[in-house]
Amino acid sequence: MSAARTGLRERWQTQRDRLLTSPGFGDAAARFVATRPFARARAHALFDLVAGFVYSQWLAACVELRLFERLARGPLTAEQIAMQDRLPLASAERLLEAAASLGLTERREPDSAGRVRHGLGPLGAAMVANPAVAAMVEHHKALYAELADPLALLRRGEGGLARYWAYASSEAPAGLQDGTTAPYSALMSVTQPLVAAQVLDAVPLGRHKLLMDVGGGEGAFASAALERHPNLRAMVYDLPAVAAAANVRFGRLGLSHRAHALGGDFHRDALPRGADVISLVRVAYDHPDERVLALLRAARRALPPGGTLVLAEPMAATAGAEAMGAAYFGMYLLAMGSGRPRSAAELTALLHRAGFNKVRRRRTALPLLAGVLVARAEGDMPDDGPGSEPRNVNPA
Repeated sequence: MSAARTGLRERWQTQRDRLLTSPGFGDAAARFVATRPFARARAHALFDLVAGFVYSQWLAACVELRLFERLARGPLTAEQIAMQDRLPLASAERLLEAAASLGLTERREPDSAGRVRHGLGPLGAAMVANPAVAAMVEHHKALYAELADPLALLRRGEGGLARYWAYASSEAPAGLQDGTTAPYSALMSVTQPLVAAQVLDAVPLGRHKLLMDVGGGEGAFASAALERHPNLRAMVYDLPAVAAAANVRFGRLGLSHRAHALGGDFHRDALPRGADVISLVRVAYDHPDERVLALLRAARRALPPGGTLVLAEPMAATAGAEAMGAAYFGMYLLAMGSGRPRSAAELTALLHRAGFNKVRRRRTALPLLAGVLVARAEGDMPDDGPGSEPRNVNPA
């Protein structure tokens, strides 16, 4: 953009700000027929920002009561909910009124005694269809304490959730026991199907032979990929305690003949060699730039010429999902104490620095859940020094 256009835009923005902040402008805009719809929409959006923390608490109460699952079996009256959940009738009515105002429930026809029944609303039905969302809501209980003083969190630069996600800050994460890694791994496992479907729709893996899912947790994404592509084999590379859980999962699903998990520390150890496609699903945004770059370089060394890297996660500056990337994940990762949301352009730059020649963005049906970048490894990449040589590993 030219300096003249930049200056013109700056002057327009200054004038706009003066107008919007001037005394009486809001009242005048709300009264004037032509501007009334815009004024009301702005007021509504602002109030939603102010009241959003309360909305989330009504949602959390519904999730904790398993209200949506019960309403999916049939409408209930406030009296029935009060009795089943040991709530005062007035509290049950208040909960249902709030839930209905948020689109979570809706009023249905009265029962034979004339009592109003309540069923699922559009968003409540979506909660039932996507149990991973409920898992995230339950997980937020641990996050709420960090949000009580956001300015203090910003000044510290790290929240108490770092202990929940201990392997991100541990000096020796490979030595962590299952009790330390299990809570976060379980959360990622239950929420992974939402993301896996987006990624696998955007990047068909049928032409590949061996997928290595780095930081793949308990094997949820790898299992979904194997289910969709019968000729594909898979390997998960994660911390030893997490890899053990993944192997249990593969055995339970009858996939042990096609999949295997190997334990290690991808920040310190060379990645195994042999896969023609490597996936990083919701991994990069958990770590600072230098660690992400090192991981991408390790993946580049592990891939053969012509190999493929799939990087998928919620991305900043995604059209229509800006708040999800910058506001939600910006605060969430701050509370976790590591990582940050990055735009597709920032991730592409890191991939190029890591030695990937061709990087393409793939469209997903729900970009607020995950953006997808596909990078190709063309030609050979020189080793970076001792300890950088990938290992050959039989994945199954």
